[in-house]
Amino acid sequence: MNLDFSAEDNAFRLEARTFIAENYPKVLREKQDRGETLSKEDHLSWHRILAKKGWSTPSWPVELGGTDWTPTQKYIWSEEQALADTIGILPFGVAMLAPVLYTFGTPEQKAKFLPDIRDGKIWWCQGYSEPGAGSDLASLKTKAERFTADDGKEYYLVNGQKTWTTLGQHADWGFFLVRTDPDSKPQSGISFLLIDMKSPGIEVRRITTLEGGHEVNDVFLDNVKVPVENRIFHENQGWTCAKALLAHERSGIAGVARSKRGLERIREMASTEMSDLDGSLLMDPFFRRKIAELEIDLTALEFTELRTLAGESSGKGPGPESSILKIKGTEIQQRLTELALEAAGHYGAPFLGETGHNSGVGPLHALDTAGDYFNTRKTSIYGGSNEIQRNIIAKMVLGI
Repeated sequence: MNLDFSAEDNAFRLEARTFIAENYPKVLREKQDRGETLSKEDHLSWHRILAKKGWSTPSWPVELGGTDWTPTQKYIWSEEQALADTIGILPFGVAMLAPVLYTFGTPEQKAKFLPDIRDGKIWWCQGYSEPGAGSDLASLKTKAERFTADDGKEYYLVNGQKTWTTLGQHADWGFFLVRTDPDSKPQSGISFLLIDMKSPGIEVRRITTLEGGHEVNDVFLDNVKVPVENRIFHENQGWTCAKALLAHERSGIAGVARSKRGLERIREMASTEMSDLDGSLLMDPFFRRKIAELEIDLTALEFTELRTLAGESSGKGPGPESSILKIKGTEIQQRLTELALEAAGHYGAPFLGETGHNSGVGPLHALDTAGDYFNTRKTSIYGGSNEIQRNIIAKMVLGI
């Protein structure tokens, strides 16, 4: 794999950088700089701008709206977004559901859902985890019973509870794993359903996370009617879709470009002199060593991600290497927030202000470092816990 940047790649980098500079919403930038919580429309505004450019779905097949970028160009695009500190397109529709749809969906399902996913018109959420089924997802108990209505149409009646549903409070639609055959083996009795979140019987209930935010939710389904035509792939074979989706999710969790920008931010923080007596934290050899070790691990992860991109461009979907990306990517993200909190020092103490963060106290770079630290503890759990990912690697790569 040749990783040298060609003249074409450098021209693309300039095009990407210029486009971001000229088109990224000023209001969105100002909200980010002030540390404000972004609204649903804030998130979708950048998505829709990229959709008009034709850049919202770079990894999709070209005939469905993909860009036909090379792995290097995809890498450059992720780097430029990270350098400009743009928000990312939410992955639930574009990066997670869409590959399942265009791989397993019917022509009618593709025509109905893919254009709106591409254009940022529908907000999707994921209904996988349950109170008793997280890492052991195959033990899920949300059930869907098939019946024929008076109008002759076939439906599923869905009952159960999902949890840790990220940004479900904004969702228009969700993709859910449900049990359609309670008597078969756990993985064999699951189906993959698309459910309108405005359906009668759905309740989304807030979960307040440790840093005080509202990012995740419980979702309760009480006799929710779902048309059978909203099932992706065959009945009781939804586990095939689930595995494909999780592989794409794990690849995306790595977040190499964002972590590189985070490392630069820590260097900036650590180079600031807290007082005339203290000097900068970068003068501390132990802290410099932590940064150097983290940079080495991040570089290794970057090359692993590039190999995965190269494999995908040659027609191979993400395989066990997605588990490697997930493990190392999330561990690096956690180490970054630990170093940021260390660099912030006592100014990073949580909840110093009435607003729930340390606004107005200490340097700007210390803003919400504690909240970021708390929130990042979850990254090694979602998308399949890192312990489970090590089991996958042992089985699929090492043959254990």
